[in-house]
Amino acid sequence: MRVSLTDRCNLRCTYCMPEEGLQWLAKPDLLTDDEIVRLVGIAVTSLGIEEVRFTGGEPLLRPGLVGIVERVAALEPRPQTSLTTNGIGLRRTAAALKEAGLDRVNVSLDTLRPDVFKTLTRRDRHQDVLDGLHAAREAGLTPVKVNSVLMPGLNDDEAPDLLAWAVEHDYELRFIEQMPLDAQHGWKRDGMITAGDILASLRTRFELTPEGEEARGSAPAERWLVDGGPHRVGVIASVTRPFCAACDRTRLTADGQIRTCLFATEETDLRAALRSGAPDEEIARLWKHAMRGKKAGAGLDDPGFIQPDRPMSAIGG
Repeated sequence: MRVSLTDRCNLRCTYCMPEEGLQWLAKPDLLTDDEIVRLVGIAVTSLGIEEVRFTGGEPLLRPGLVGIVERVAALEPRPQTSLTTNGIGLRRTAAALKEAGLDRVNVSLDTLRPDVFKTLTRRDRHQDVLDGLHAAREAGLTPVKVNSVLMPGLNDDEAPDLLAWAVEHDYELRFIEQMPLDAQHGWKRDGMITAGDILASLRTRFELTPEGEEARGSAPAERWLVDGGPHRVGVIASVTRPFCAACDRTRLTADGQIRTCLFATEETDLRAALRSGAPDEEIARLWKHAMRGKKAGAGLDDPGFIQPDRPMSAIGG
């Protein structure tokens, strides 16, 4: 289960949102801390959810984050908890999140070069992300996973360097094909860095041994052992190697909508049900009905694919 805690972000990544930002959700439209915990509780007890990933926007911007994590970690049965973040605020929050019950983190970092980071994110915060990664590892939020997107003409030559750095620091690196998640709809299939491009680049310096489908299960990343292991590298090839048929995820947006997919064009409003006094059983019924409509999907390279009608920051990555 992916839980978006806010649509706001303190970066302006070129593949996600325009430099001036977006029209943020009004505070009354956002789920409260109590509403989030209640919905996660329903998912855990009535829908069989075993893993909860907190996302955004940038979830570290949510004032009540530590308390939400602590309350979710106290649920019975206890779900595995993780957080996807840009890492900027991790140095000051990693220890508190671990103490609250967070199990691990995914940190987005697309480049090892500060100048390229500034170009990609429109912010000069590269060292803050490196410090956040170090703090997460020291706090025990492991395995620390690093998500990287390669962009033509910017960082498309960095795949081997990123993997060597990840191995050195004991991070698990995952490359993600650039997907059409930009609010300005500037994504183009032509010229994108594909999984095949990434693997070919990595193999110029490393021996990669595939883990195989059995080890992958329903995870979005295909993984390879690096030089025989134990380190691994993953590739999430949503565009060229779609995995929709195996996906078992449900997404809760920051304003209380259920989405069966990041690219779904329909939502189910749980916030209205919550605020109208619906009991847990009714909310679970609505949720189950929404998930029964989850499509196997044809993949993002299908000619009929339509870009999402809401930016990633509003849906949760």
